[in-house]
Amino acid sequence: MAQIKDAAVLKAVAHPVRRRLLDVLRVDGPSMPSVLARVTGQAVANVSHHLRVLAEAGLIEEAPELARNRKEHWWRMPDRSISWQLADFAGDAADLATADAAMAMGLQRQVDLIKTWLGSPASRQEPWTSSAFSTDGFLNLSPAELAELGDEIQQVINRFAGRPPAEDREPVFVIGRGFPGRP
Repeated sequence: MAQIKDAAVLKAVAHPVRRRLLDVLRVDGPSMPSVLARVTGQAVANVSHHLRVLAEAGLIEEAPELARNRKEHWWRMPDRSISWQLADFAGDAADLATADAAMAMGLQRQVDLIKTWLGSPASRQEPWTSSAFSTDGFLNLSPAELAELGDEIQQVINRFAGRPPAEDREPVFVIGRGFPGRP
């Protein structure tokens, strides 16, 4: 997992098109700009620009061994998971604002994915109807216990991550968040 601690790298993540490109590379694996443009509905030139920004930030890299000729450019994510903590950006107001914006953009991306699922025909068909889940609750936890809960949830996600494609498997989006809150 890539742990982001640099505000410049976080700025690269905090853009809706770049976040979507990262998601596609994470799910589908290495790809070319033309394919990414088709999947995201963006122009190839726009995708190429955003791929360069992600590469300069060290979040993706070229995969020249996949190219069949010198005109093909393939890109991949060396770390399929990225993460950051607000505490790593608290020392500088501008960096903290960048981290807040990245968190807000990430949350919007998560909400958009959930809305797309809820409006899809698949959300009303078995076996996904009885497999998909939504859970939330209020717990009484200390900061240390919340961190422990987050670590355990990440361990569960890691245990299921990296499973190879199979006939009965599809990409599944899982979200987990924990923070102090009141009803």
